[in-house]
Amino acid sequence: MNLTKMMFALVGGLSCLLAINGCKHTTSEVRPMQNVIVASEAGKFCGWPANNGLWRWDGGREILVGFSFGHFVEQEGHNLKGGSDATLGVVSRLARSLDGGRSWTVEDPDNFVGDGSEVTDSPGGFNFQSPGFALRVVGVGYHGSLDPAGSFFVSNDRGRTWRGAYRFGALMKDTNVQGMVLTARTRYLVTRPSSCLLFMSARPSGSIPGQIATDKSFVAETTDGGRSFHFVSWIVPLQDPYRAVMPAVGQFKDRTIIAALRRRDVANAQVPCWVDCYVSRDNGRSWNFSSRVGQTGLENGNPPALTVLKDGRVVCAYGDRSRDKLFARVSADRGKSWGAEIVLREDFQSDKFGDHDFGYPQLTTNERGEVVALYYWATKELPQQQIAATIWRANGKH
Repeated sequence: MNLTKMMFALVGGLSCLLAINGCKHTTSEVRPMQNVIVASEAGKFCGWPANNGLWRWDGGREILVGFSFGHFVEQEGHNLKGGSDATLGVVSRLARSLDGGRSWTVEDPDNFVGDGSEVTDSPGGFNFQSPGFALRVVGVGYHGSLDPAGSFFVSNDRGRTWRGAYRFGALMKDTNVQGMVLTARTRYLVTRPSSCLLFMSARPSGSIPGQIATDKSFVAETTDGGRSFHFVSWIVPLQDPYRAVMPAVGQFKDRTIIAALRRRDVANAQVPCWVDCYVSRDNGRSWNFSSRVGQTGLENGNPPALTVLKDGRVVCAYGDRSRDKLFARVSADRGKSWGAEIVLREDFQSDKFGDHDFGYPQLTTNERGEVVALYYWATKELPQQQIAATIWRANGKH
């Protein structure tokens, strides 16, 4: 295992009033904010935390985040040699903080995503509530896998060692998703020692490679410790015309589940992408639309991140590639309405091709009750994509 220590730096927060596409976006000021470099290496590209998983232990004192890693090449599109093709040297790494997100160490565990592990049937028997448990879901084409049925890895020591890759049993043979390709990232909620809900997505198997398809998010479940998995529900109906992927989920004390989804009008590239919020009051069996959280801009937009605070408020973060900013909004009514946009970062530096390649956030809280947003970014001083964190406190004004 190769460990590389990373530095961190401070910077303040800003606020403003913006107008885009004829719609005003009121923003709110939150100070102080601490910006931290999580993972950065000369000549390397680090990106897409939202695709690679987030885990926390000890009330958020220990945080683990995954990201994609490869050679940095300034070019049109992603500044990553091979793009996001899993066959061209894109690998998965982990970054760990033991102090609530203020300092980080990069790790490269053996037998992890992208290491060429053989996919086998799952033995089951996993205790999802064991103190050091972590689950990593892998979908096709997302920085480490080419298997259209997907796979998963498990750890019992907080991500230091992993077992897998394991199949999801007969999940993709279910009539609801049969003939589709699994495009899931890592989102799950543990419900019992042997039970877990997984928030996944799938697209038609005939989709053209590299073309954005109308993927839809669904819920799957295991009740036998990961030996078998079954389909539970679609979060957004299949007949819905818009893309609905990458659900970011949280749960309230009464077990109500809230999910924020990445949305796009695939047929019209001039329509800004957006984030929608849905809720389930029956353990993921059915879903109701709650609200639209915000716009994420053109160029395929950005996925949301979401966390539920101890006091029941909800925080949702997202990048807007049309405004080159990372935002957060806070809901005091369980996602029915949202406060003003809070600017988390606005110092993004595009490359010479004008690409707006940033965001894909993850969101959690640390042991101090602060919100920790993790994302990928580039600045004038550090133009290659790096993993960064913004640590801040969602006070009662939002």
